[in-house]
Amino acid sequence: MAPTGRHSALAEHAFSPHDAVMGAAARHLGRRRFLTVTAAAAALAFSTNLPARGAVAAPQLDAARITKDPFTLGVASGDPLPDSVLLWTRLAPEPFLEGGGMGTERVTVEWEVALDEYFAAVLLRGTAEAHAEYSHSVHVDVKGLTPGTVYYYRFRTGAWLSPAGRTRTAPAAGSAPSSLTLGAVACQAYQDGYYTVLRHLAEDDVDVVFHLGDYLYEYAVNPAGGERRYTDVVLPDVFNRETMTLADYRLRYSLYKSDEDLKAAHAAHPFVVTWDDHETENNYAGSIPENAIPPEQFLLRRAAAYRAYWENQPLRAAQLPQGPDAQLYRRLHWGTLAQFDILDTRQYRSDQAYDDRPHPPGPETDDPARTLIGTAQEQWLLSGWQSSTALWNVMPQQVCFSQRKFDVTADAALSMDAWDGYRASRDRVVAGAKAAGVDNWLILTGDVHVGYALDVKENFDDPASATVGTEVTCTSVASGRDGVEQPANWDLYMRANPHMKFYNAKRGYVRAELDRQSTRLDFRTVSAISTPGAPITTAASFVTEAGAPGLKPA
Repeated sequence: MAPTGRHSALAEHAFSPHDAVMGAAARHLGRRRFLTVTAAAAALAFSTNLPARGAVAAPQLDAARITKDPFTLGVASGDPLPDSVLLWTRLAPEPFLEGGGMGTERVTVEWEVALDEYFAAVLLRGTAEAHAEYSHSVHVDVKGLTPGTVYYYRFRTGAWLSPAGRTRTAPAAGSAPSSLTLGAVACQAYQDGYYTVLRHLAEDDVDVVFHLGDYLYEYAVNPAGGERRYTDVVLPDVFNRETMTLADYRLRYSLYKSDEDLKAAHAAHPFVVTWDDHETENNYAGSIPENAIPPEQFLLRRAAAYRAYWENQPLRAAQLPQGPDAQLYRRLHWGTLAQFDILDTRQYRSDQAYDDRPHPPGPETDDPARTLIGTAQEQWLLSGWQSSTALWNVMPQQVCFSQRKFDVTADAALSMDAWDGYRASRDRVVAGAKAAGVDNWLILTGDVHVGYALDVKENFDDPASATVGTEVTCTSVASGRDGVEQPANWDLYMRANPHMKFYNAKRGYVRAELDRQSTRLDFRTVSAISTPGAPITTAASFVTEAGAPGLKPA
């Protein structure tokens, strides 16, 4: 969602030498040329800050010289495959200093994988290099694992041992698992409150967590942590400004990942992550920024944001950005029970219609030349459905897919940032799902800081039209502060959108249990995040049956 009254000013920020290199590259490229070779141009700008080829190319730090715990940002795992999982950590003994207090040398990090949390019998071990050029992050794609198995992992460097993490592999390809439980979260503005939701998610018995975007916010965080109102901690002034540079984004991830509840959630479950807008800048669209700055400047900012995102997430090398471009959309499977088509609704979209203000449908929203996910990703999605053998086709993505009228009038305004602003694009996706025979379509959505349960209609303007799928929005972890159970516009929205079956604005997450007969959807919420420790309850539960799209109260 888009807060208002913000500004961007590149001149206000102190740039590192690396940022100066990026700026120089931009100045040597005309705007037209930059927009046609964005990846090559910004990749060139980054070329002086990439590890040289060869394992011994960079000076190596003797890990025995690391005198403070370097594992302050915890551990994580992600994107489970039947025989592999990606393990992550990042070395930062001084996480609130640029460079994390690690200097410029590479460091050798050991990793271990075991079947038990005590590591009595280590199954696999190896080493990885943590390079300064990647903010001393470590991404280990551990292979040769057994499908459908829980594992424990940890890292070591010098005298320091990381916390242990727990992860799991996906079931074997072609196997028929009886069930899957997932958690869906999004929107965790650090300055809006505590991550109590993530503590409860860490303690929940889920197989995998989908983070649907706005993992990070670019806005300033004051020394008191905003709404956290710290009295025993004073955050450095480096956070009290908008993120613009690579150093800014790296430091902001350090702040977020220093949170104990976020670290606990990552250590407890494998995550599948995708971004929305705030990991870069509010409501940007492809190469078009929110504010009136030259596209070449914005793409350098996007390149920095995308790179810091990869450095701080459990993502494979296939997702490593090339300049301002990164293929984050990808496909995972849970045997024949579920196929996950993880979308990127931000990087490839056309500019928002009608100046990105709430507006009734019109020629711009219905222009078939405009797209939310880009031609290549759209074709990838539809062809993936054509070849899917899964019972449930799950589409984790960012912005609200279903129509959301803001009034009961005939010319009611819609959100131009969501799929409502790209109706022709949405129509193609709905038609593609129908053509592929996708009977059990489940859409997981973030962004809106509220929980919705929605029937996906073939024609949203005709309530009697066929229901073709189910959408749930997972509210937010923290964004929007404490929230309320029933917003002031609750009755209006429910009347304006008859396909909307639930609307709640407390903080929380969605828990989904998929089996061969149905999917149960629980909206888990906490009473407050302004102070830590609030209990969690189930605000509502719904069921959608296999072969019979549509939501029913559980």
